[in-house]
Amino acid sequence: MKRTNFILNGFLALATVLVFAQCTDKNNNASTTSTAAPAAAGAAGSSNMKIAYVEIDSLLTKYNFWNDLNEMMIKKEENIRTTLNEKAKKLDAEAKEFQRKYENNGFASPERAQQEYQRIQKQQQDLGALQQKLSDELASENQKNSLQLRDSINSFLKMYNKDKGYDLIISNTGFDNLLYANPAYNITQEIISGLNARYTPSAKK
Repeated sequence: MKRTNFILNGFLALATVLVFAQCTDKNNNASTTSTAAPAAAGAAGSSNMKIAYVEIDSLLTKYNFWNDLNEMMIKKEENIRTTLNEKAKKLDAEAKEFQRKYENNGFASPERAQQEYQRIQKQQQDLGALQQKLSDELASENQKNSLQLRDSINSFLKMYNKDKGYDLIISNTGFDNLLYANPAYNITQEIISGLNARYTPSAKK
């Protein structure tokens, strides 16, 4: 079975594009009272914006919910690989036995040899179909878990920001979004602590 990268790639792809932005009531009121100079508001008012960022790589590494989902998906993939490998080995042994009997005229008739050949071919097709089915199911579950992870982070940030009042919370993965940011604006550990405090192992599937 070709090695799948559903687990890491699925979560990181969604997490990399995770951006949470919320305008506060104060910001909304300010925008309505400064219509006289809309072009200058962005530049002049930017120093008054309350901004923070979250390092997604660190968050995913330390978020217990992610670690549990990741471990669950790894175990499922390992079980799938074991099942398919066992079936493939059994089928390979049967194919070799067929070849041995065929080369030594071990079949009672050509018709009997043809029947055995078709049976093995059918098993090969069934194994291929099973592999595709299990891979699709794993990919589908990974996608569902990725969305669940995203919703979990976003819902927490909304509650978190009610008290903090940030105008913008940006996600950062390596240098994908931010080339430089003052560490004072880094709230990653706060978010990790809050997410883990809200999550309990009993919530696992």
